[in-house]
Amino acid sequence: MDSIRSLLLFLALAVAASGPLSADVLLMEGIQSAPSIQTPRNGVSMAQVRQQYGEPLQEQPAVGEPPITRWEYDGYSVFFEHDLVLHSVIHRAAANW
Repeated sequence: MDSIRSLLLFLALAVAASGPLSADVLLMEGIQSAPSIQTPRNGVSMAQVRQQYGEPLQEQPAVGEPPITRWEYDGYSVFFEHDLVLHSVIHRAAANW
């Protein structure tokens, strides 16, 4: 037990004696932030999505249990669990990355 305490004390002193911690800074030029694409928020119903965002370009049928449905819009997809938005995903090409 004393050897474990001695080891911990040694490690603590070694870290303290090493001086202030430092980090490298990575500068990146030409990085653009993703455009602000408004997507449906979680918990919104299919009817509300249709009303606010219009008809999807394509509707994928429900799969699995619970049923997950995907609607494709220009630049993003909306995933539903049953009738409610589970998640919205912005397509990478639409984000200009």
